[in-house]
Amino acid sequence: DAKTLENFMRDVFIGLGVPNEDANIIAEVLITSDLRGIDSHGIQRCKMYYDRIRAGIYEVITKINTIKEGPTTAVLDGNCGMGHVIAYKAMKLAIEKAKKYGLGAVAVRNSSHFGIAGYYSLMAIREGMIGLAVTNARPSIPPTFGVEPLLGTNPLTIGTPTDEMFPFLFDAATSIIQRGKVEVYERINKDLPKNTVIDEKGEFITDAGKVLQKMGEKKAALLPLGGKGEDTAGYKGYGYATVVELLSAALQEGIYLRDTIGIV
Repeated sequence: DAKTLENFMRDVFIGLGVPNEDANIIAEVLITSDLRGIDSHGIQRCKMYYDRIRAGIYEVITKINTIKEGPTTAVLDGNCGMGHVIAYKAMKLAIEKAKKYGLGAVAVRNSSHFGIAGYYSLMAIREGMIGLAVTNARPSIPPTFGVEPLLGTNPLTIGTPTDEMFPFLFDAATSIIQRGKVEVYERINKDLPKNTVIDEKGEFITDAGKVLQKMGEKKAALLPLGGKGEDTAGYKGYGYATVVELLSAALQEGIYLRDTIGIV
């Protein structure tokens, strides 16, 4: 059941040297993804985190430094720690500021993959607030009429409390499909929907395994919302991805575009 999976994931991270409290945060973010039907960002992601920790890409002890801080804003440095923990603590700080001043905005540099962005908006919603969370990522999306990946899938999420039994939460990548979903398609041996990925020549690819291989070679790009070219308004998805890139990088004076390699 879900609790068993959550405990398993927590134990995996504790075994890798992640402190208990941080391991609990990571496991909760991941199981929330699975419970919300986002299979690409739940337990499936454990292997990636495991490999990156073993390779020394992620620091198991997450040390967060405050670079700048004002009454309603802050910039934090995650020092390449666990992205879930960094994002969780950043949102907690934003919530504290919002409770006191009506608005809280926290930007983060040197973080890492943090699971579903919607989890952090949900944190604000539980406090009766509007929550917004965005992040840039390693290049996956080409510009309109281009083939080279320049922007990440750059998720945008916003949520608000409601007077119903459930809140409003919008959580989506700015690409039609993202890498985690491609991995799901490969695992179930199913072709990708047409018009979602192009190769270095601008031709569509539907073989999930081939897409992952070419992405590793930087010879495949995930199309932005709207698809290829102008006919179906692909420039809109590219524009949304650019907005997220600006919000994610400019506000914390961090890395962007080609310099983004999975640490953001």
